[in-house]
Amino acid sequence: MIASLYQRLGGADAVAAVIDDAVDRHAANPALAALFCGRDLPQLKVIAVRCLSADTGGPSHAMKPDDNRPHVGMHFSPVQWHAVLVDMTEAMHEVGIGAVEVGEVLRLFESISAARNDSRTRCP
Repeated sequence: MIASLYQRLGGADAVAAVIDDAVDRHAANPALAALFCGRDLPQLKVIAVRCLSADTGGPSHAMKPDDNRPHVGMHFSPVQWHAVLVDMTEAMHEVGIGAVEVGEVLRLFESISAARNDSRTRCP
C-alpha cells in the first residue's frame, strides 16, 4: 500500500510544525505582514493544520463544516503568493520534509489557488 502524502510528510506532528513555522514566517514577512496583522494567528494555525491534513490524505474528520480555508478573504498579489510559497518551502525544509514531498505540497497549493480563483473553496 502506498503511503499518503500526509504520512510521508510525517503525520500530525510534522503538519502542525510546518503550519506553526509557516504562519509565523508569513506574519513576519514584509510582503505578507499586512495581511496577517490583526488576525487570530492561533486559530488560523488550527484551521490551516486541519486543511493541510485533509488535503494531503490525513484525517478529514477533524474538519468542521464552517472551517473556511485560512486564506479565504485574503487576496494575494503575485509577489505575496510567491512569498507564501517561499515561506511554506522554508518551513517544510526546517521540519526535514524531503524535496519530493515539498514539491507535492507546492503543487497542491497551486491547485487550491487555481480553484480559489474559480470560486470560494472550502476544505473537504
